[in-house]
Amino acid sequence: MIPQEDAEQNLSEVLQVRRDKLAALKQDGKNPFEITTYDRTAYASQIVDEFDNYEGKIVSIAGRMMSRRGMGKASFIDIADMSGRIQSYVKIDIVGEDSYNDFKKWDIGDIIGVEGECFRTHKGEISIKAHKIILLSKSLQPLPEKWHGLKDTELRYRQRYVDLIVNPEVKDTFIKRSKIIRCIRSYLDNLGFLEVETPLLHPIAGGANARPFITHHNTLDMDMYLRIAPELYLKRLIVGGFDKVYELGRMFRNEGMDTRHNPEFTMIEMYQAYTDYYGMMDLAENLIRYAAQEVLGTTQIVYDGVEMDLSKPFERLTMADAVKKFSGVDFNQVKTLEEARALAKEHHIEYEQRHGKGDILNLFFEKYGEEKMIQPTFIMDHPVEISPLTKKKPSNPEYTERFELFILGREYANAYSELNDPLDQRERFEHQAALKAAGDAEANDIDEDFINALEYGMPPTGGMGIGVDRLIMLLTGSASIRDVLLFPTMKPRD
Repeated sequence: MIPQEDAEQNLSEVLQVRRDKLAALKQDGKNPFEITTYDRTAYASQIVDEFDNYEGKIVSIAGRMMSRRGMGKASFIDIADMSGRIQSYVKIDIVGEDSYNDFKKWDIGDIIGVEGECFRTHKGEISIKAHKIILLSKSLQPLPEKWHGLKDTELRYRQRYVDLIVNPEVKDTFIKRSKIIRCIRSYLDNLGFLEVETPLLHPIAGGANARPFITHHNTLDMDMYLRIAPELYLKRLIVGGFDKVYELGRMFRNEGMDTRHNPEFTMIEMYQAYTDYYGMMDLAENLIRYAAQEVLGTTQIVYDGVEMDLSKPFERLTMADAVKKFSGVDFNQVKTLEEARALAKEHHIEYEQRHGKGDILNLFFEKYGEEKMIQPTFIMDHPVEISPLTKKKPSNPEYTERFELFILGREYANAYSELNDPLDQRERFEHQAALKAAGDAEANDIDEDFINALEYGMPPTGGMGIGVDRLIMLLTGSASIRDVLLFPTMKPRD
């Protein structure tokens, strides 16, 4: 192994050599950075996939030189563009002596243009026989070798541009990401949903229980909050007469970071008048199934060794039944807060004084049930204490018409039969405000304008939020949310 000091010296020498080459190019009037356009007529994957249509034809391709073999009077190089890689054969007798001598001075990583004939080599590899070659941009940094230079996972996230260059599978993940997002929009658009945009800067932090990012608006001289959810604005639109709306975009939550959480993330929220949380269950199931089929070509996926068939109906289980199934504790028989606290102590579950019976049920589910939800499962009927924006169940007002979708022990969606009673909503907000005053940084503030909107009348409505990044992780087999975010949040290096 090369000592660190020697490695740094070697790198410094390489960097200087490349800069010297650029200086020489400029001195000879061949500055590649002065080139503004290149007429590309084909991509690598097009030529490879449709070779019968391209064989013998002249094409122009452009991309990054990733490797070079032979440096006599003929060379083979690999060129990578956005679609993939293709080989090019460069021969001095064809491109000319001057061009070939210039070509020999180019470096791996340089961006070049090649015009030539599509052919198949004696070994059967599809290639381009170069007639003309041109240097379009000079790479002043050497590329890391895939298996030796970019093992540092943190460095891959910090320098995603290098990660994309040397790891084609990473680029494939983000192409799939784009397709999944496009499928989500397409599915909802075809159902008659209207995509809308609501503010990212909120005067009141609300719509979800989360710690917000706080900023200050100088002109108005007031603190504002980066949105943690668009819920309250989207429901205002339902009040205003839109029957089906959705918004897909960035949310911001000033919370912890791990393999499933990033301070800014992508979520979609959708609201549909005249339906309830059962309608949202059907929508979630069908939407996920559609995205898998369209992007992957199958509804059968494998994630971390776990097989699942998304075409099968998702299981539906109440939170109380899930806790009973996995812990043996039946909260339907728990009548008082004192009984709930006693059970929590017995099962070594820590709770706070502000927690009600429903909060303790949720703590039981988090300990005993959540990680057991491997196959897609809707956990239904959450306690009212943890559901401040949800309709109560008429048959049992301690619970609400709410579900969360769990897959592989992770939450993927959260949905309600939306609370549309302004008097009940005020009581819920006041309870949240009391929790916030008692030190709960994630509790909601009272949004008087939202209550005012509800007083004009909101129809029965189903609403749902889906974590888009987690869905992309599932469908691409990615282990961490950072693997599906092009530029995840990172602490600056000293």
